[in-house]
Amino acid sequence: MTLPHPQLTPEEVSLLFSLVAIKSPSGQEQEAVSYLTSYLAARKWQTKIDQAGNAVAEIGSGPATLLFLGHIDTVPGHVPVRIDGDLLYGRGAVDAKGAIAAFASAAERIKSQLAYKIVLIAAVGEETPYSPGAHYIVDRYQPDFCIIGEPSSWSAVTLGYKGSLGLTVSARQPAGHSAGPGDSAPEKTIAYWQQIQSFCNHYNAGRSGFAQLDTTLQSTTNTDDHWWPESQIQLSFRLPVDLTPDELKAQLQNLASPDLNLSFTPGLPAFKAEKNTPLTRAFLAAIRSLGGKPSFKLKSGTADMNIVGPAWNVPILAYGPGDSSLDHTPFEHLSLSEYARSIAVLTQVLLKTPE
Repeated sequence: MTLPHPQLTPEEVSLLFSLVAIKSPSGQEQEAVSYLTSYLAARKWQTKIDQAGNAVAEIGSGPATLLFLGHIDTVPGHVPVRIDGDLLYGRGAVDAKGAIAAFASAAERIKSQLAYKIVLIAAVGEETPYSPGAHYIVDRYQPDFCIIGEPSSWSAVTLGYKGSLGLTVSARQPAGHSAGPGDSAPEKTIAYWQQIQSFCNHYNAGRSGFAQLDTTLQSTTNTDDHWWPESQIQLSFRLPVDLTPDELKAQLQNLASPDLNLSFTPGLPAFKAEKNTPLTRAFLAAIRSLGGKPSFKLKSGTADMNIVGPAWNVPILAYGPGDSSLDHTPFEHLSLSEYARSIAVLTQVLLKTPE
């Protein structure tokens, strides 16, 4: 069955194209933030750039507040911005400027009918382990509903993200003959990596999907100044809801021999939202009204939902156009048909929320 194609206005396409065309890798978001705040200010939103560098825009009034939290930064890497048929290519088209443009466009369509307040925040630094934008706002807002702007596809909503923890392991020892006794620095880090793999395999016995502990060896580096050879490996972990970063850190420290140095990034616990909420019901109804079959997703990655979800404790989900398997890839692109349908879904949600 071919689904109906909701119409896009030239302005809605231009917003998406312009946002994607502005390079905004983490730490270099200022131009994109300025563009978005200027765009919305020209359309009578109250806008500002907060002290963290986030773009903040508000419209409407009333007893309830819906907060949309997207991220305007991207990972590094240039993807030439172009429209080829139905596809718009560019870094951030999917992750996650498409979600910001879709939400802003939907709110623009129905802003004269709002009976509550909308706060749109395009946060900085989400693609780093530190998420400074989300951490800045978490104690400064207390919305009644929250939508996280991340790709889910137009006909699905995301209810959970795994936790995260990064680890750098290094071994350093005096130079010696290769035929001498003892393990070399690279052998020590490799042996530790093998211990971690065994630990994860044991932990994951009988588990699957969202309940598993995932680990990735991201990089290996060896340096030799002829006096103190050093080996370093970088690891990332994705945590299930029943394993906190502190608990995993303790396990990893217990596995390490005294001659290894461990350095951890700030960890984030996993988060899974409630399924039956007024916000979720509004999305399901809107997707069905457009001929879609709604579904729920749980992601192996981490998002700003992990930060604000447990702090705000309100109906929350992640939604945005696009295929998340294209995140961070050299061929990242967003279907304009998908973008149009997500705007149509969000338009209906904003007309119904809050209950």
